Amino acid sequence: MKYPTIDQSLFMLNRNNFIKELKNNSLAIFNANDEFPRSGDQSFIFKQNPDLFYLSGIDQEQTILLLYPDCPNPLYREVLFLRQTNDFIKVWEGYKYTKEQAKAASGIQSVYWLEDFENILHSIVHYADHIYLNTNENDRYAHAVPYRDIRFIEKMKANYPLHHFERAAPIMRKLRAVKSDVEVELTKKAAAITRDAFIRILKFTKPGVKEYEIEAEIIHEFIRQGGTGHAYTPIIASGHNANILHYNDNNQECKDGDVILFDFGAEYANYNADMSRSIPVNGRFTQRQKDVYKAVHHVMKESIKLIGVGTVWNTYHEQVGELMTEQLIKLKLITTDDVKNQNPAWPAYKKYFMHGNSHHLGIDVHDFAGRYTPFAAGNILTVEPGIYIPEEGLGIRLENNILITENGNIDLMADIPLDAEEIEDIMNG
Repeated sequence: MKYPTIDQSLFMLNRNNFIKELKNNSLAIFNANDEFPRSGDQSFIFKQNPDLFYLSGIDQEQTILLLYPDCPNPLYREVLFLRQTNDFIKVWEGYKYTKEQAKAASGIQSVYWLEDFENILHSIVHYADHIYLNTNENDRYAHAVPYRDIRFIEKMKANYPLHHFERAAPIMRKLRAVKSDVEVELTKKAAAITRDAFIRILKFTKPGVKEYEIEAEIIHEFIRQGGTGHAYTPIIASGHNANILHYNDNNQECKDGDVILFDFGAEYANYNADMSRSIPVNGRFTQRQKDVYKAVHHVMKESIKLIGVGTVWNTYHEQVGELMTEQLIKLKLITTDDVKNQNPAWPAYKKYFMHGNSHHLGIDVHDFAGRYTPFAAGNILTVEPGIYIPEEGLGIRLENNILITENGNIDLMADIPLDAEEIEDIMNG
């Protein structure tokens, strides 16, 4: 791991909050993610299951967490199972948790090797009435691969068919949306690394550079500061490419007179930043580019005012749509007649701003949270309006990460350059 050890109190608190939501006499099991093959003899870089990490702090493959707060044997109320290291693994793969290190990271005192899981589970499972199992219920995910959780569910139902099986995901959806102070600090660190990468590329960018050269500058700063890497595949979209919402080829030359749309963020200790910026390749916006930029910036600032404790998702996005409609009329991209005659299911503004304005942020970039749950103190949300004009070869998006508190919003990216003039000043400094 590149990041310092996180205080175990975070994971102990998370487990206590989870346990409070269980039915009486329940057992819950969480598995690490699969290791996915990349080629004939390589795997993709391992990424831990976010729910397992949230509850244990263990950032290692082939890990199982078992929670059974009412277990008649106190030894097995919290149990962690790890892949046992050996001399061969030490030589070829390096660091793996020892039992003592896992105890220190997680706060769990009962730690066993993975080979003991089946016997320990079988010795206690018959005393439980309910078994909570985990799946990926993020509504942005489309299930296509029979990943470890799915295979484990099938196995458990085959072995213990008369138990009452429950879903862990609804509890995790409720808990993970509200960030603790430690989680906020980890997100701030990811944002700070992202800020430094952005300032680095403001000073680097000029006509003739390739998008991938800019990407290289970003990852250099991320790794230099102890980030795990990119929170998601970065978007370095110059000119017309900015109108492709998920563009990530990043292989074109940045040309004089164009604007580059950036969407990138650092991952730090499994927590993520998510930032969008748009800058002129040559260091100066044209008047039209600046007008569009300032329209997006206006919607962003007004959107941040709309989110708070109790804000309802759909109402918020309708209000954002009204803000954007006003700006698009001023830019002469749509008319008042377009608005009068619009299809309510696809309002006129959607021609130039077709995606949502916010999502939850945390261990997942699109973090696990209830789409129909009002916003609450402790939520971290992106605010990311954009205007995309294919006929002008121009796309501009701006995005910051906002923490909701009882006393108002805190912009976790307030120190990242955003004003058009500030961008120009840094690029020409």
